[in-house]
Amino acid sequence: MKMSEAIKNRYEFVLLFDVKNGNPNGDPDGGNMPRIDPETGHGITTDVCIKRKVRNYVDLVKEDQTPFNIYVKERGILTERRLPAYNSLTEVKDKSEKISKARAWMCKHFFDVRTFGAVMSTKENNCGQVRGPVQFSFSQSIDPIIPLEATITRMAVETRKEADAQGGDNRTMGRKTYIPYGLYEMHGFISAPLAQQTGFSEDDLKLFWDALLNMFDHDRSAARGEMATRKLIVFKHESKIGNAPAQKLFDLVNVEKNCGDLPPRSFSDYEVSIGEAPRGVEIIEML
Repeated sequence: MKMSEAIKNRYEFVLLFDVKNGNPNGDPDGGNMPRIDPETGHGITTDVCIKRKVRNYVDLVKEDQTPFNIYVKERGILTERRLPAYNSLTEVKDKSEKISKARAWMCKHFFDVRTFGAVMSTKENNCGQVRGPVQFSFSQSIDPIIPLEATITRMAVETRKEADAQGGDNRTMGRKTYIPYGLYEMHGFISAPLAQQTGFSEDDLKLFWDALLNMFDHDRSAARGEMATRKLIVFKHESKIGNAPAQKLFDLVNVEKNCGDLPPRSFSDYEVSIGEAPRGVEIIEML
């Protein structure tokens, strides 16, 4: 498949997504409780959490077809994913040249490498490092969240030994962590100069926007409750270097609670307003 040209414009974007009766990003160091800023009580999700969902969506849609392969696949072995890059360069003997060409091969074949970058400079199948043009911040909830736990019961046990120990009361007790509701805001950045280095194209950009809009619809689980993208606001600069500071653009998006003193329990409990863009920047509301 022939790819379109690398993007020529800088972008920033604001993603608003919410969760209802679920855990958007559990902390394995904290008993899988929802991540939280202990000083403010606001919820947090990591950039890696959202990148995983983007990767999974692209893998689902493109079915591991070149040039949209996914390098960091779930349960993948990275040295094996890099091996084809080396197998294609058997005639290259110079080490630095081989690493450079292997890096270019990885960018050409793997969507997530040319999008997010990757550290591939380990001893086995060294493909160097790629600085990706697309980067995310941690997301943060608009209001403080309340992490809760619910006891759950499974009316079965795993083994006969467990059943005998319980005297026939074949139940397994567990706990589920969740928040009743949270609206999260994430900021993103797309660099045109870095895109030209990795080959991140207009086709890649369209697929990336599709992933942000639809990724939660293909990531359902009982643990995550109801999650949905609510707003995707894109700032497109006229130039590749940019026409306004990123933070000035993010400040144009204002999210206010409209339910008074009641705790928010749905997206309708908020109002989103967007200010006027500075010269040289176009605001695109994709949702």
